Amino acid sequence: MSGREAVAKARRIVVKAGSSSLTTPQGTIDVNRIDALVDVLAARRGEGTEIVFVSSGAIAAGLGPLGLTRRPPDLATQQAAASVGQGLLFARYTSSFSRYALTVGQVLLTADDMMRRSHHRNAQRTLAQLLAMGVLPIVNENDTVATDEIRFGDNDRLAALVAHLIRADALVLLSDVDALYTGDPRRPGTRRIDDVRGPDDLRDVELGGSGRVGTGGMVTKVEAARIAGIPVVLTNAASAARALSGDQVGTLFHPAEGRRMSTRNLWLAHATTGQGRVMLDAGAIEAVVRRRKSLLPAGVTGVDGDFAAGDPVDLCDTGGAVVARGLVNYDASEIPELMGRSTRWLARELGAEYEREIIHRDHLVILR
Repeated sequence: MSGREAVAKARRIVVKAGSSSLTTPQGTIDVNRIDALVDVLAARRGEGTEIVFVSSGAIAAGLGPLGLTRRPPDLATQQAAASVGQGLLFARYTSSFSRYALTVGQVLLTADDMMRRSHHRNAQRTLAQLLAMGVLPIVNENDTVATDEIRFGDNDRLAALVAHLIRADALVLLSDVDALYTGDPRRPGTRRIDDVRGPDDLRDVELGGSGRVGTGGMVTKVEAARIAGIPVVLTNAASAARALSGDQVGTLFHPAEGRRMSTRNLWLAHATTGQGRVMLDAGAIEAVVRRRKSLLPAGVTGVDGDFAAGDPVDLCDTGGAVVARGLVNYDASEIPELMGRSTRWLARELGAEYEREIIHRDHLVILR
């Protein structure tokens, strides 16, 4: 089955719309744009497809009512704008979907919800239950409470993670451009890319920055497509219906061949941030990266940061490059005493509770 055919036949889809697709240049909600997009989603929902809609626009929607002419640079004002805009945005969706007798549910997430395993599972259960009850979930980053340290930074990555969370069959990213180009589409000589099958197809692409009201850009969309591991279509909101129908619109990112990364490993690789670093010797690199073994104390040469047992930490090679990430079994303060020791020696000298790995292979993901 081709990638576009897979989108057309998908039984569960995540659709993400950026701020510029939902609001006016002045930062107010564009009712006509929202209604047009809802028409498309409701039609596909009427065909029996389960849809989770990831919507940007809360901050942008709050700009106009607060008298702001552009996205504020400071976090506090962004959170204030989100507080005003989120209610307006969801009220608009509720009204628009009600034309089709569809119930919508609001799900606000932070990166912290993906980083903490219990929160991650709760979000997964909530979304599954909403879908089982026939509700169309509308997901957004919880900008009102997110801090700089726990923000997704863009809803493209959030959409890709949600796609994994619900085991979606396809992901559609709606932007203000109709496809991926090698550069600025307005510049002569810029080439449109219809299909991306691997890194070679992106070799000539210049990934631009963010727009006026959003936080993403082409770089975040390409990254989201890489994370998703399923067919991903990038196009504009005006082409949403054709994209969902499998027509030749936008850019199709084909999933990489091979086994799809597990939701847990995806969460660990892309939704967590290392809370510290553990340095490995060459033998440990060979065992962990190439032979996919657990990290034992004997292979640790150093530790950096202040983390607790259960936190995600980055594993670094002899040159300092991050090669893996895992959930550590010890506090940072405990590791120096363990370095270079065998687990058998540790059990004999310190007690049986020390006869365990620094990181078990089941809680470890290779990043490079």
